[in-house]
Amino acid sequence: MNVALYIAKRYLRSKSTNNAINFITYFALFGVIVGSASLFIVLSGFAGLKDFTLEFSNIVDPDLTAKAATGKSYHLTDDDLLKLNNLEEVALFSKIIEERVLITSDEKTSLATIKGVDAQYQKVVNIESKIDHGSWLDQKSNQIVAGWGIANNLSIGVLDFTKSLNIYVPKPGKNKITSTKNAFNNVRAINVGVFYINEKLNDNYVYTSIDLAQKLLNYESNQVSALEFKLNENIDEEVAKQKLQHILGNKVIIKNRAQLNDALYKMLNTEYLAVYLIFTLVLIIAFFNIIGSLIMMMLDKKQSLNTLFNLGVHVKDIRKIFFFQGSLMSIIGGFIGIVIGLILIANQLYGPDFLKVYITPTLAYPTKIKIVNLFLVFITISVLGIVASKIASARITRALVQNH
Repeated sequence: MNVALYIAKRYLRSKSTNNAINFITYFALFGVIVGSASLFIVLSGFAGLKDFTLEFSNIVDPDLTAKAATGKSYHLTDDDLLKLNNLEEVALFSKIIEERVLITSDEKTSLATIKGVDAQYQKVVNIESKIDHGSWLDQKSNQIVAGWGIANNLSIGVLDFTKSLNIYVPKPGKNKITSTKNAFNNVRAINVGVFYINEKLNDNYVYTSIDLAQKLLNYESNQVSALEFKLNENIDEEVAKQKLQHILGNKVIIKNRAQLNDALYKMLNTEYLAVYLIFTLVLIIAFFNIIGSLIMMMLDKKQSLNTLFNLGVHVKDIRKIFFFQGSLMSIIGGFIGIVIGLILIANQLYGPDFLKVYITPTLAYPTKIKIVNLFLVFITISVLGIVASKIASARITRALVQNH
C-alpha cells in the first residue's frame, strides 16, 4: 500500500492536539462543502431558468424556417409547393408574411410586426395554447390576435366594436409623397384574441390572416416572407435542411429553432459561463483555507515528519502525504457538497410546496438536474483541490523536516 496515502488518510481522520488547527481544518472542509453545493445549486437553477425562458419561445418557433436570403420576400412556384408537399421529412408547413406596421386605436398608436399566417399555422406551432383571452382568428376575415403588450398600449380588448382599429403600412414605390392619405395602405380590423408568450413577442407581434397581410402589402398570391415547417418525428434535421435548401434554392436561408433565437442562446450561454466563473472564483478563495490548514498541519506534525525523514522517507514522499491529504479533503468535501445540492434541487423539483422557493406566489423557481453539471462541479472541485494541495505541499523542504 502507498505509505504516503495511508498516512494522509490517518492525518485526515485524526484530530490534532491543537484545537485551533482542528478548527481551521473543519472550517476549510466546510468552505469546500458550501462552495460545491452553491455552485451546483446555481448551475441547476440557471439550467432550469434557461429551459423556462426558451419554453415560451419554442412554442411559437417552428422546427425549421425558410426566410428570404435577400430582401423581405420571395416567390414560390407550383413546382416548389408540389415538392414540399411530397417531402417525407416535412409533416406540415405554413406560409408567412411579416412586416412592420403602425396600428391605431382612437388616438393611441403602436408600432408592431404583423404576421400573416395561413390555416396550417396553428398545426405547425401550438399558438392557440398561448391565447390568454379570446380565441384564434378566422382566415376569411379582418381579425387580428394581438400581443398582451400591444393590446395594453392601445387599450383594446377582445371583440371591442366600439373602438376603431386601423393598420397602416407605407405603400411601396419611389415617387415623391404628395399626400399622406395616398402614402399608406390601411385596413380596418377587429381584435379577437390576446396572446401572452414573452415580453419581446407580447410587445411587438400581431397575428392576422395571410389574405389580409397580402392585401395590406400588395403581395402576390405566391409571394411570402417565410415558410415555417413542422418535421415528422425521428427525422434528421440536417438532412431535412439540405433537402429544403435543394428545393427552394439560394433564394432562402434555412434556420432551425436555435438559429432563430441565436441572440437569446448566446446571451443565456454567456450568462451561464459568467455565473460559473464567478462561483469558481469564490471557490478559489475558499481553497486558500485548504492551503492554510495544510500548512498549519505541517507545522503541527513537524516532529513526526522529522522521524519519517530519519527513517529514510524521502522529502518528495513526505510532500505526497499532504498532497494526498488536501486532495482527499477537497474531493470528499466536493462530493458531500454535491449530495447536499442534489437534495436541495430535488426538493425544489419534487418536494412539498411549503419547502420550495417561489418567484411568484404560484410559480416555483425553475431548476433542472443535469448530469453535465454534476461532472462540471466535481471536476472543478477536484482540479482546484489538487492545485491547492500541490501549492501547500511544496512548502515541505529538507530544512523543515530536519529541524525540530
